[in-house]
Parts: sequence; C-alpha cells; structure tokens
Amino acid sequence: MKFQKIISASLLVTASLSVYAEEEETDTLGVMLDEVNVSAVKQMSRIDREPEAGTAIGRVELERIGATAVKSISNVVPNFYIPDYGSRMTSSIYVRGIGARMDQPSVGLNVDNVPYMNKDAYDFDVADIATVEMLRGPQSTLYGRNTMAGVINVTTLSPMRFQGWRLSLEAASGTTVKASAGWYHKFNDNTGFSVVGAYGSRKGTFVNMYDGEKIDHEQNWNGRIKFYRRFDSSVILQNTASIGNLRQGGYPYEFKETGIISYNDTCFYNRFTFTDGLSLRYSGEKFSVTSITSVQHINDNMTLDQDFLPEEFFTLRQKKRETAFTEDLVVRGVDKGKYRWLNGFFGFYKHLDMHAPVTFKDRGISELIEEHRNDANPLYPISWNERSFRLNSDFKVPVWGISAYHESDLTIGNWNFTAALRVDYEHASLDYRSFCDTGYNIYQKNEGSYSFFREVDIDIDDRGKISKDFLTLLPKVAVSYSLPGEIGNIYVKFSKGYKAGGFNTQMFSDVLQQRLMGIMGIGAQYDIDDVVSYKPEKSWNYEIGSHLSFPEARIEVGLAAFFIDCRDQQLTMFPNGTTTGRIMTNAGRTHSFGGEITVKGNITDYISLSGSYGYTNARFRRFSDGINDYKGNCLPYAPRNTLFLQGVWIVPTDISVLGNISFDVNMRGTGRIFWNESNTESQDFYALLGASVTFGTDDLNLQLWGKNLTDTRYYTFYFMSMGNEFLQRGRGPEIGVTLRYSF
Repeated sequence: MKFQKIISASLLVTASLSVYAEEEETDTLGVMLDEVNVSAVKQMSRIDREPEAGTAIGRVELERIGATAVKSISNVVPNFYIPDYGSRMTSSIYVRGIGARMDQPSVGLNVDNVPYMNKDAYDFDVADIATVEMLRGPQSTLYGRNTMAGVINVTTLSPMRFQGWRLSLEAASGTTVKASAGWYHKFNDNTGFSVVGAYGSRKGTFVNMYDGEKIDHEQNWNGRIKFYRRFDSSVILQNTASIGNLRQGGYPYEFKETGIISYNDTCFYNRFTFTDGLSLRYSGEKFSVTSITSVQHINDNMTLDQDFLPEEFFTLRQKKRETAFTEDLVVRGVDKGKYRWLNGFFGFYKHLDMHAPVTFKDRGISELIEEHRNDANPLYPISWNERSFRLNSDFKVPVWGISAYHESDLTIGNWNFTAALRVDYEHASLDYRSFCDTGYNIYQKNEGSYSFFREVDIDIDDRGKISKDFLTLLPKVAVSYSLPGEIGNIYVKFSKGYKAGGFNTQMFSDVLQQRLMGIMGIGAQYDIDDVVSYKPEKSWNYEIGSHLSFPEARIEVGLAAFFIDCRDQQLTMFPNGTTTGRIMTNAGRTHSFGGEITVKGNITDYISLSGSYGYTNARFRRFSDGINDYKGNCLPYAPRNTLFLQGVWIVPTDISVLGNISFDVNMRGTGRIFWNESNTESQDFYALLGASVTFGTDDLNLQLWGKNLTDTRYYTFYFMSMGNEFLQRGRGPEIGVTLRYSF
C-alpha cells in the first residue's frame, strides 16, 4: 500500500494533463465524413465544440489501456463507472448518480449505429474498435429511450480506412487467452468489405469452497461482417452484422459472515446475440436523409443458486428470448450560413419471452414455508408432501414506441443557440402466467402426539395482462459562447432525461409464494398491479461547462458542473424478509450535483500526461419504503469520486524492427460507494495501479501489461438475501502480454 500511495501522489502532481497521443488517433476522433455514423449524423460538430460534456477515445489510446469492451473505459471517463461483478449480464452503468442494476438501462449504447435495447447484452468484447465516444448527461432528446444519463457510441474499424489483416493474441493470468483476426479489403474507392472473428477463454480465479472448483470461468466467440458501398456522390450504404456466443460461470459472491464463497447448486450465464444495422444516406444540395435500420436478437439463460449458501434453499432459472427492430430516420439541413437544423423520426418494437421458475428445496420449504405456517397455527402443523417444487412464471412482454424530434442551431457572432424537442410515446404490456402444482399434509396435535388430519392439494394457475402507456415531451436548450482566439467555448445547458416505466417480472415468484401462503391462511396478498409495475423516471439536468484548447502549450481542458433534479428514480431493492426476488421501485425525489475535469497535454514530443476526475453527490430528497425514511442518505451503488491518471513516455530507437518503446503508468480510483439505502454498508475510496510497456511499430508490437499491481483489496458489489449479507471481491493482480500484427 505504501508503494501505491507513492505512485498515486506522484501522479496527482501531473493529474490534469493529457493529449490525443498520435496524429492518427486525432483523426479518428473527428467526424467520419465518408462513413455513416450515428454520432456524426446527430451532432452538429465535434463533441469538443458541442455544448456537451463528452469524451472521445481513439484506437491508439484504447489499445494502450487494453480496452476491448465498454467496461474497459470505466473511470477513464469522469463520473462514468461500470462495476465488474456477477456475470456479463449484470451490465450496470452509473453516471452522475444515475444508474440501473436491472431492467432498462440509464445509459444508451450504439455499436456501429445499432442501438442496443437490452442492457443484458451490453458487456461483450469488440475487436478492432476505432473510437469510443461517451456523452454525459441526458441525451434523450436526440437518442431517445435508455439515455437519461448519457450515451455511448462505439465505432469499429472500417475497410475504407484500413486494408489488410489485423491479428491479435493475448495471454494473461487466470489462464486467460484472447485472439482476434480481421481481414479488411477495399475493392475500389467506392466499395469495401471486412470480416472479423474473435475468441476468448478464461479458467477463472475465484474458487467455490463447496466443491473446490473455479466459478468465474468463461468462453466466448464473436464475429462481425461490415460492408460499405458508395453508389455515387450522393448515396452511401453501410451494413454491419455481428454475432456472439458466451458461456460463463458465476457468481463469485462470498458470505460476509465467513468471507468465503460456498454454495451447492450450479450457477452460470449463457448468451447468444445477433445484430444487424443497415445505414443508408442520401446527401443533396440542401439537405441529407439518413436511415438507420436495425434488428437485434438475444437468447440467454441465467441459472442461480439464489441463496448462495451450501444449503438446499431455492434456485432460480431465467431464460429469455428477445427480438427488437428499430428505425431512425434523420433529415438534416446542409451546413450553410448561421442556421442549422435536423428533424428525426424513431420507431421500435421489441418482444420478450421469459420463463423464470423458482425451485424451492428441502430447507427452503422447511424454513420459508412450513415454519411460518406452523408458528401461526401450532395445533394443526403441516408437512409438505414433496421436498422440492417449482413456482413457475412465464411472461410475454411486447413493447413498442414512436417518437419525433427536432433540433435547431443558430450562430450569431460568438454566440450559439441550440433548442431541441422530442415527443415520445411508448406502450408496454405484460402477459403473465404464474402456476404451481404441489400440496401438503395437515396434522392434528392431540395430547403430545400428532395424527394425520387431511391432505391439501395446491393447483394454482393465475393468468393476466397488464398494460401501460407513457407519453412525454423531452426539451433541450443550450447556449454557448466561443472565446476569443479560438481557444474554446463556454456553455450552459438545460435538458430533460426520461426512462419509461415497466414491470417487475422477478417479483412474480414472491407473488406466487404469497398466494400459496394465503391458501394456508397466512401471509399478505399482493396487489399485482401495484407490486409488478413501476413508474417512469424523469430528471431535469442543469449544466455549465467549457472546452478549452491551448495549442502553444499543447494542453486541452474540459470542465463541467451539473445539478440533477430527479423524480421517481428507479431503484433496485431486495424486499424485507424471506422473499426470493428483487423489486424495482421508485424513489420520490433525488438530487445529484457535482463536477468533472479532464485535462490533456504533451509535456514534450515523447511524454504525455493525462487525468480526469469526477465528483458526484447524489442523495435522497424524498424516499420512504414504508418502514424507513431515507431522506438525506446517499444513493446506493453510485460512486462519490472517480479518478483516472496516466503518464506515457515514448522512447524512439534506431532499430527498425524494435520501433519505439512506450511506457505507460496509470491509476484508477473509485469511491466512496454506499451499498444500501440506509448507508450502513459502503466501500471506501480505493485505487488500482496499472502499467504497460510496448515494443514495436504500429504494424507489429508486443505489449507487456499489468493491472492492480499493488494487490488492492476492494469490493465491487454488496447485497442481502434472506437476511444474509454477501459481497463480491474485486480482482487481484493480473499480468499479461498482447501481440498485435497488421499487414
């Protein structure tokens, strides 16, 4: 820890400096004029000239930090945090105190123009990423649903920008192996094609002490085909199809009381995904029309030992199959003069089929059902006639929505004025069936002995349909001023964020359990519509910021301060008592305020330093669960601070094969994180030290790297189940080597 403190202190001295490290990378951060790109279509200019708090990371920097997934840029972007816990299904993202652990995400994700509609598919490896762009704050006006805290735009390498082969091979501790191969070909100036394949395998590091087996193992493969065609000077077609398959173990949750991982039933997560995005753009003299059409499919299976103990309590299986279609049509005026505009129409439809049975086993039947019933009526105790039975739940969830949006942009001298509005309508329905077939025997107590009284058969088959409609207006207003000498701008912005309501499908096991208990004369009957539905989340974001550039000093600075007033914030909670599910509920009102800074610069031609820092203070202003009042407490799971510091030293050599030697030292800091609404459990601020050394050229290089080199002990997740507390420990030191070859 002493070494870590010394490194952290030395980096803090140079915290606020960074640069787009190489000229090639700087080019990738600009608008891709010859390609159809969703961010270029909807933004009036580069993000460092927009009234937005945004961060763009190019290929060189992504390779330097070993980023192959969105999760890899956690903390690199200020106030942007993705914890690593559970499985790749748990793709929770927190930005400025806003986040979601289940159901609909708060941050949108577009990969090669495909808007991912299900957060369960967010965490996957992507080979040959060209750029990652992260816009913070509500982006609902232009990007619609799931973007109330921001949006991430990922663009992969195009065959129009690179031709040839790109190969990558990685080996790391934990018996981790990754490999990718991509072929990029440009037939002529108008046509390009690429195909990429990747494979990854990890045997794991966390051990289940129940059987001595490692549980965080995984295998995954994915492929991508990209086609580009320019028909003439005005029409461009671009299509990207991706496929992926994942087989993963889990979940490494340790029992807080013992500090060990030990459970007896199988846990795993399997996922198959397919996406296809077709983009077509027409550019005329006065306007352009861009159509972005996508289809996406996810088929996954999460199976849990839901008590996470070496006992026979209960298990959960959640099998889902979802298909979604989207259409985004953008008409944009050609940038001439002082006024610019765009109009858009967006429509989507998605259909989810889910099968989610909870299986009660011997001890679960005994302690969660029989004991409650017998304590309530000791003269007529019961005994279940089987030591394992299912509470079955099947769902069909069709959701569709349409929206129209407009943005106007007016420049008068050094002043720029932006106004935008979106009208958004969404309809969601839930067709459910909850059923179980079981029974129990009743005994009669008589003079110290028990005799059989009667048998009760339970045959529950409840069906129903719930539907909800959501209609909202999403405005955005911004004013920016260009500073003299073209050193940057200052802006103020007001925008509304929005996330539609939905249904608590995971609560149906508890609904059915209470229904069963009601047959026995105990327990409370749930109001299904009240328990299963949750309301939309709305926020009003007030922001002031600045983008500054000092070419002579080779320094770039980004600043932002924000205040967010959020109503009906959607929170995931574990209900009190011996329930088996999680519930999405709405906090009455929350406030979040804070600031962000990124500073980038070159000290010399060969030394660059970078840093970003984000601070968020997010608290309940009005929230009571009926038992406790949490007013004034911090929101759970959202970190108070995020910090990223990096220093890069490039040493040229005179040996052509060796090329340059690049040294990188970086540090990621996170915390404090509160784990529950009562703020009784938390993770203090922690820092993770990483480093790498890279030998070679852009065409052939070998990178030796390490993560969490000081073996910092920290936790990424905390929760309670049946009154028991569980934690997931963060990963320890990782050492690896990556070989990249292009030809």
